[in-house]
This record gives sequence, structure tokens and C-alpha cells, in this order.
Amino acid sequence: MYCKYCGTQVPDGAKFCPSCGKALNDAPVCENRPMPAPDDAGGFGWGFLGFIIPILGLVLFLIWKDEYPLRAKSCGKGALISVIVSIVIVVLYFFFIFGLLFLSFA
Repeated sequence: MYCKYCGTQVPDGAKFCPSCGKALNDAPVCENRPMPAPDDAGGFGWGFLGFIIPILGLVLFLIWKDEYPLRAKSCGKGALISVIVSIVIVVLYFFFIFGLLFLSFA
């Protein structure tokens, strides 16, 4: 058998090439990693839900992070973006208010 990456001859049954170190089969190297559920699909809808209701996005992230990692990631991202946008809006609001107060005293 030959390595498909570097062409070196390798012994039969080897999982890695002794020359380049790459895996010889297409199976994932880490076999202990849990496979995601077949109906796990992250997407815009879950992210939007997390954005609209950030607490729900955080709760869903914590509940689904092991069983549905793609959905959990979408909900978590939506919640995080919502919090960042809220902070930016509050900071801009305070700059605007203090700017008006400063102009009224000048």
C-alpha cells in the first residue's frame, strides 16, 4: 500500500504514513468524539431567536451545547450579538445626552 499524500510505501494495516504523518484512511482521527444528532441544524432562525430574546438564547445554548452543538452555537451567537449591540446603543445614547448637556451649558 502507498500513501496517497506523499507516495511512500507503507505497511498494510497502518493508520498513519511513517513519512508524512497523515492519516491513511478517511475516517476521523478522534473516534471518541460524540457525533452530533442527525437533526442538529444551526441556522439563522435560532440565531435570530437568540438575538431577540438573549436570555432564551443563553439558556438554549447551555441546554443544547452537548446534544445539539450547531443549534447551541447559533443561539449563543445571537445572544452575544444582541448584548453587544445593546451595549453600543447605550454608550451612544449617553454620549448623545452628555453632548447635548455640554452644548446647553456652553
